[in-house]
Amino acid sequence: MLASMKLSNCILELGLDITDAQIKELESAVHDIDFDSAAAHEKRVRHDVMAHVHTLAERCPCAAPIIHLGATSCYVGDNTDLIVLRHGLDLLLPRLAAVISRLSKFADENKSLPILGFTHLQPAQLTTVGKRASLWLSDLVMDERALSRARDDLRFRGVKGTTGTQASFLQLFNGDSKKVRALDKRVAELAGFDKRYIVTGQTYSRKVDLEVISALSGLGATVHKMCSDIRILASRKELEEPFEASQIGSSAMPYKRNPMRSERCCALARHLITLHANAANTHAVQWLERTLDDSANRRITLAEAFLTADATLLTLLNICQGLVVYPKVIARHIAQELPFMATENIIMAMVQAGGDRQVCHEKIRVLSHEAGAQVKQHGRDNDLIDRVKKDPYFTPIIPQLDSILDASTFIGRAPEQVTEFLEEEIEPLLVKYKDILAELEKPVALNI
Repeated sequence: MLASMKLSNCILELGLDITDAQIKELESAVHDIDFDSAAAHEKRVRHDVMAHVHTLAERCPCAAPIIHLGATSCYVGDNTDLIVLRHGLDLLLPRLAAVISRLSKFADENKSLPILGFTHLQPAQLTTVGKRASLWLSDLVMDERALSRARDDLRFRGVKGTTGTQASFLQLFNGDSKKVRALDKRVAELAGFDKRYIVTGQTYSRKVDLEVISALSGLGATVHKMCSDIRILASRKELEEPFEASQIGSSAMPYKRNPMRSERCCALARHLITLHANAANTHAVQWLERTLDDSANRRITLAEAFLTADATLLTLLNICQGLVVYPKVIARHIAQELPFMATENIIMAMVQAGGDRQVCHEKIRVLSHEAGAQVKQHGRDNDLIDRVKKDPYFTPIIPQLDSILDASTFIGRAPEQVTEFLEEEIEPLLVKYKDILAELEKPVALNI
């Protein structure tokens, strides 16, 4: 209805025979829609837009002759969809910014806390809790950029006619091409768009939907990766999502603290990821100027993509607001692996104390295999350092072992990297949302 009114107003501005009385009648009916009548018309004519055209004509008999004048269903539907897409992105982007803001605080607070790094899901060199969180943040920053780009790239379809040639409007204006162009531009402006697609078929290209869904699908991949990491860390008891005092983890196992929020995010994100293929296939099969096999699909895919992303971001914000770290568990896990990682440092210290590198290397190799056997074959703690201390060969460096085994000396520039990343990437991004972040970061309560 609003689309028809904008079109009628613009046509009036450009000199066609439309009266003020007709415009006022249309304006009076904006919020007075007889949906029962529209449903009855649609049952009869099997066409949603024409059902509303007939309903509006009944409500506005004076304006009936000009309703939908020169327009098409896709003028109404596609232009509306573009407005809805932009509004949807305007709702999601601040939610994403709130997640980024809260997670950046967590990264900063834990930027110097050593933790085992993993490659191939096997213990590797140390990193820090904050540095790992910065990897999640880095992906989220890319998602914010992709969603912002998709939002800013949206244009209005405008007034293009049945196959995009504007032939019907050229006829309305007696062949005056300048007025048709002015109408196209003015309708876009009234809808809040400063740009429009210059060329379209009957619809705007479904490539536009694909770009938007692609950005949302990318967000899904990021969330799934992050929440999978949290689930792995929860299984190691190093980090947990929020767990409320009366929350039940399992109906059969009272001790369980299942990461249900992260699991929910992964479930939703997986659905979001799959929608990319749907949008890609819909665009791929649009023959020539358009086919209608896009319509039913888009009504599901576009709505589900935004609703899924919204639910995912709300749940993720709840997680980020209550992440719990267990430093002592982390330290114990480091202690089980660090002696092996410190062997090169022990060799270097022995060489500086006058030892032969090759001799030292062989002694460390033998002791490491013995300690490894204790861990793997007997399930005992790593006793490599005790073996080093008992070997007279290493007497010159015994006083240095505590400093050699200081976990903070194995994290490289991780703390500085986090600080640099937050200052150079996160803070400038959050400036765009500074006026609304305080409201968005209020604690999120999940009902289930």
